[in-house]
Amino acid sequence: MTSDASSGSTPEVDDGAIGIATYMFEQGVLKRMRRAGWWHVGVRDPESVAEHSFRVAQLASLIAAEEGADPARAALMAIFHDSQETRTGDIPHTAKPYIPSSGDNESITRDQVSRMPEAAAKTVQEAVSEYESQSSLEARCAKDADKLECLIQAVEYAKAGYQGVEGWITSSRDALRTDTAKRIADAALTTSHTWPGATESDH
Repeated sequence: MTSDASSGSTPEVDDGAIGIATYMFEQGVLKRMRRAGWWHVGVRDPESVAEHSFRVAQLASLIAAEEGADPARAALMAIFHDSQETRTGDIPHTAKPYIPSSGDNESITRDQVSRMPEAAAKTVQEAVSEYESQSSLEARCAKDADKLECLIQAVEYAKAGYQGVEGWITSSRDALRTDTAKRIADAALTTSHTWPGATESDH
């Protein structure tokens, strides 16, 4: 803790605030943690888990809006859907059959938020539990967003010249459940992958 410049004393910080700050420092690891599966197709510096989660949250909100669900709730679940990877790392699907599970995402989350105040901890735990159980339309929209983001990222890597991403595209497309996500996926696979403000020098 830093000293209070005006009084020369050290301000008191409550344990709950410390718990939230500690959790946020831990979540900062996701900004530096790479999505390891892309190394299999030669991507030397793939996107981070945090970058992935950001676009998942955006997609979740848009899918939910189109599906008649709560966009904010879907985005909240998407933000925390990979938050446990600060403890487990980003494990590629090819490795998962060989690594004994050390706990499910709900139990990991429970441990991560154990020092946070009740309301904050409950917010994270309930978002993760709802996502894991897929018990609501918002959760299904968030799950579709996770798969769809992977598909879009694979398309971007293919455009950048990386080979062998077809498996990611196919498996992600096959996993989608909402009509909106399926339509976005089909659009992503058939458009020119440019945005309105792009110029030739951007490509």
